Amino acid sequence: MIRLLLAAAIAFFLSALLTKLLIDVLTRGGIGQPIREDGPQGHQTKAGTPTMGGLAIVAGAFCGYGFSELLARLSDSWESTVTNSGLLVMATIGLAGMVGFADDWIKVKRERNLGLNARMKTLGMLTVAGGFGVLMILLPTGVQTELAFTRHDFPGIELTSFGWVLWAVLVIYATSNAVNLTDGLDGLASGSGIFSFGAYTLIGFWIFRQSTNPVDFYAVPHALDLAVVAVSMMAASAGFLWFNAAPAEIFMGDTGSLAIGTALATLALATNTHLLLPILGGIYVAEASAVILQVGYFKATKGKRLFKMAPIHHHFELSGWPETKVIIRFWLVGGALTMLGLGLFYADWVRSGVGG
Repeated sequence: MIRLLLAAAIAFFLSALLTKLLIDVLTRGGIGQPIREDGPQGHQTKAGTPTMGGLAIVAGAFCGYGFSELLARLSDSWESTVTNSGLLVMATIGLAGMVGFADDWIKVKRERNLGLNARMKTLGMLTVAGGFGVLMILLPTGVQTELAFTRHDFPGIELTSFGWVLWAVLVIYATSNAVNLTDGLDGLASGSGIFSFGAYTLIGFWIFRQSTNPVDFYAVPHALDLAVVAVSMMAASAGFLWFNAAPAEIFMGDTGSLAIGTALATLALATNTHLLLPILGGIYVAEASAVILQVGYFKATKGKRLFKMAPIHHHFELSGWPETKVIIRFWLVGGALTMLGLGLFYADWVRSGVGG
């Protein structure tokens, strides 16, 4: 518990400090975000806002995770909790952030809203995701290869090691892109992420507290370390949101959105709750689904649109909702979905009778 609190405090304050420093440095350097010309016209006023703020999220989370462990090692009364799973999840977050940073850097250098081409960006993310999947199988992480909802054996559909790696790649790629699509309004993606990471903090800590139970219900030996990863990302996202809230002083860019999406996916995979992720990250699922539906409907009807604009947050903007109303209402839905997901997670434990 002490390491969780330390990680949260360190990640929050360092993320906020680094975000402020980034704003100052990028503003002096004239490095700002190009705005897509086919987006809502009201967003053109945001052109030139500093971007790549995801660097602060990733750095803050790494510092929260690392310094909390360092303090634990300096105290004889605290036991080290760093594990292969935690280190691998953190490394994968950092690598995904690097792919996003490359995309952001090309955008600002070319001064247009086109970074890495789709093929290179996809290749980068698939490589990162594939590396995570393979190493989770090869290293002693304790990962289970079943499709998992609230625990490793429910619904209990067994995958081969190769099948699980492919599944991990799909989950990471889909989630990172879903968060990327959500990052279109000030604070929407980072605020929604706080709810999801908060859920995985509670899930990781709960699994850790149940580890002394004679019944191996969750089969996640590294749960406490994964909870530290989750709380570090939650607090780092909150520190960034201090400056990213509307009207945003800085955008996270693909650096942040790909890191956040990858973090959520890898935490879900490592805690054996990957089928619960669509509920805990329901806002991101809705945003990605709206884009898929819009494209499919457009092609099927030869030019008609299902929504005024996708992702769906732009549909509500064009329907007359102020940007802040869209953001806050999406946060409220995200919070409700988080409570639903946690309720299902706990209900499964109660129904099982393990705690009886």
